Amino acid sequence: QVQLVESGGRLVQTGESLRLSCAASGSNFAFDAMGWYRQAPGKQRELVAIRSYGGITTYADSVKGRFTVSRDDARDMVYLQMNSLKPEDTAVYYCYARLRMDYWGQGTPVTVSS
Repeated sequence: QVQLVESGGRLVQTGESLRLSCAASGSNFAFDAMGWYRQAPGKQRELVAIRSYGGITTYADSVKGRFTVSRDDARDMVYLQMNSLKPEDTAVYYCYARLRMDYWGQGTPVTVSS
């Protein structure tokens, strides 16, 4: 049973940085893709950043140049380094992994105050 557990979300000020972590467990194989989605209040869940096993990354336009997704496959971890945070980055951030099916974490809240 694959489980994803996020950590690192908290309240920050505009312009500050934050790093989210996600620990995956329960898989004997490397995930095809790992990354992050987010859902702001009253909005649909959206892609933030994904990194494939081969190293291909995809970012939402709104975070390009500010956020960086990375993986440590030896430890089954995925990270999201978030710099220059803005109030519009406020959301619950969900860890995502794909291996024949999609897996989701429970989410970690990030609040950016102005």
